[in-house]
Amino acid sequence: MEPSTSTACDSKKRKNNAPAAHETAKRLKTGQEDDEAVECGRTSCSPRISVLPESLQQAITPNELMELLHYAALGKTGGIKHPSWCRLHRQRKVQGVNVVLVEGLTQSHFYKHYLTLQHLRSNYTTRVTFTPSSDNLASEIFRSELPEFDCSSVSETEKEKNAIHKALKVHPVITRFGTERRGLTAYVLTEEEMIKKHYPVKGMPGFEEFICTDSVDNVTDSSPLYGLDCEMCLTEKGYELTRVSLVDSDGNCVLDDLVKPENRILNYLTKFSGITAAMLRPIKTTLRDVQAKIRTLLARDAVLVGHSINNDLVSLKLIHKNVIDTSLLYRKEFGQKFKLKVLAETVLKREIQTDDKKGHNPVEDALAALELAQYFIKTGPRQVVELHLEELWGYRIEEESADCEPAPTPAPTPITRFADILQTLGRSVAFLGKRSDVALHLSNQQWHNSDKEVVAAFRRNTKCPFFSVLQLSSFSNQLKSFFPDKERQYQKVCANLRDMCVVFAGPLPADFSERDVRRLFRCCGAVRKIKMLNAAVRVHAEVEFEQLEGALLALKTLNGLNVQGQSIKVQRPVYESMLDLDLTLDALSIDVLNSSHLYAVKLNPSMADSIHLTAKVNGHTKCLDVTPFQTAKRSPPAKLNGYYSETESKQFSNSKSKLSEETLRETFDRFGAVEGIILPAKPGKHPRHAHIKFDSSEGKHAALSSSEDLWKERYLICPSLTPPHLSSWVAMTTPMNSEEAVEDEERTHMHTSSQDQEMELMMKKLDRHLGKLFRSLPDCTLSVVVLLGHTSAHGHLPGLCLMEVKQES
Repeated sequence: MEPSTSTACDSKKRKNNAPAAHETAKRLKTGQEDDEAVECGRTSCSPRISVLPESLQQAITPNELMELLHYAALGKTGGIKHPSWCRLHRQRKVQGVNVVLVEGLTQSHFYKHYLTLQHLRSNYTTRVTFTPSSDNLASEIFRSELPEFDCSSVSETEKEKNAIHKALKVHPVITRFGTERRGLTAYVLTEEEMIKKHYPVKGMPGFEEFICTDSVDNVTDSSPLYGLDCEMCLTEKGYELTRVSLVDSDGNCVLDDLVKPENRILNYLTKFSGITAAMLRPIKTTLRDVQAKIRTLLARDAVLVGHSINNDLVSLKLIHKNVIDTSLLYRKEFGQKFKLKVLAETVLKREIQTDDKKGHNPVEDALAALELAQYFIKTGPRQVVELHLEELWGYRIEEESADCEPAPTPAPTPITRFADILQTLGRSVAFLGKRSDVALHLSNQQWHNSDKEVVAAFRRNTKCPFFSVLQLSSFSNQLKSFFPDKERQYQKVCANLRDMCVVFAGPLPADFSERDVRRLFRCCGAVRKIKMLNAAVRVHAEVEFEQLEGALLALKTLNGLNVQGQSIKVQRPVYESMLDLDLTLDALSIDVLNSSHLYAVKLNPSMADSIHLTAKVNGHTKCLDVTPFQTAKRSPPAKLNGYYSETESKQFSNSKSKLSEETLRETFDRFGAVEGIILPAKPGKHPRHAHIKFDSSEGKHAALSSSEDLWKERYLICPSLTPPHLSSWVAMTTPMNSEEAVEDEERTHMHTSSQDQEMELMMKKLDRHLGKLFRSLPDCTLSVVVLLGHTSAHGHLPGLCLMEVKQES
């Protein structure tokens, strides 16, 4: 009997003592470690994901995301390699992969509404910035190629199971629609397809005078089908409508009208249309009349069905968003099409357009197209092809005879597409979301109107698909509706985030320059920007830090500072958007990403000339003398009656403030094992602050409780607030391929608008939907939520990728 996983892990624990944290980090960095050994050294043997230290502050691309998805779904099967930027420990225990793509949201939105997104910030322990892409990411995931995949790893049983499927793989119907039976929404043409094949589409050239039906953007599998067919004649202006017929889902004719063309008729085309001069002579019905009738008859979610229905819609001068074209369902090679008459005889076993009839009967043709679509949907593409392969497409698959030698077969085409590989391995694949051109072999593809329907449909599945992609687009649609000026809305979000790093200071001495302010405030952290505010009487300054921690330390340390004989006040800006800032900062300080992280700066002895720096440490006021550059020619500062003696003050002034990993480890190792240190610095400059990661939160709390001792060594510390995947807080407001942050032109900080309140409600709904989805996933499922980012006029505002393996209940 095999030992249980927990027993095996416990034995490994006893056998291998846990190495030092930084040694573990080194092995993780090189990617040489054994996944199981590392994980069993932890408290859990469940799968776990982590980002390599050198990749933590690098935005990942869609291709890098797919590296993770390929490895998570396939492991080392077929020679799949580890992702280059992260590690998925104990991949063999992963039971499934679920990807959620959220359109319209950026990384900035996540942190602007950080308090509202309680599920996302609490249940996902790994975050990384995501590079936005203009491509259809859902489709790219399924279409992604794995040329290195070794098909020999697929078992013989699985090969036999999919033998027929492979034989028909290149069939045009299977190539387009896959093999599985799906609902009608799978066969409704996308807007991209309609534009490509010259269907009437609103806003496209040539269709300016066409009338639009009142149709919804998305339909469901229960939406009603209507068969449509039209007859035309040739006039002085070209082809014009002479008869229109419409049948409902039950085959009942709801409209069959003759129409009087506006222009003089040159040819009635009686052989095809069945229309004669005598039939049209008494007719008064116009094109406008039948357009109005059709708009009245069709439900908002109606789907029009026809054979080459683009011609019928053009003759009607009508735009309808949701159509199924039977000439594109029953596809032939090289874009050729079957005639409706042939399909009706072969599939429906019914003769239409016979020689004994004078012209076509549009009611009969509309009904035939409707029934052909209903049959295709009910039967499924694979069975349609198998049942009518020889009759329609003119060939068949020969069965091998037992008493004759099998004919030599060409080498099988390598399977390289990700979705095809998964299906070949017998792993179910699913896509749920808005109508999209995902032309792959999907075992379950569903299109829905709203995010709520997408999540509800996924949760209704009795068996969760092994690999699923859900596309949530309601937020993006609502954003367009509530914020017509979308660019302005993104600017406002970025401005609100930058305000969190801003402090106001003053009154300052009249001769204080921007350089003096920068030298004073950079003791708390990197300063991004300073704006001097010259009031009528006194001088103030607006200071914007790169990090949240810089502003926090400035408030705690520099407020009440005596500068050249006058006390300055340091305070936050007072805007409505800042009212809950203290709650946000508290939440960020206990964020799972920051649980063991500490922010530290070392005071620079070369600040401003003879400034007494007053600070409060554990309730006691301390006074430090910070001497300027080149103090040799100046008189020494007066002895202080503060915390330090004159000797200590002199030592303090002369000691080095340069930060290095070695000195930080020496200082902070006494509180607990230091796992890693991040020293952000601009090229050619020494780092002024550091983020220290302890092996556990106990080390962080021990350091915070010893802040008075660290003060003696000239260290200012506070809990880390900026998430470790961000190089700085304002970095997320800086578009990619741009050096400047997106600035709010007016910077007017108006009151919270009704749109802002709507945005908050939308965020709550989104977080609730994602929470329900996460709870419905099987244990040991890798869950990936991607906020897709935004392409801006200023560049690309980055998105955010959140990852978590759902742990065993």
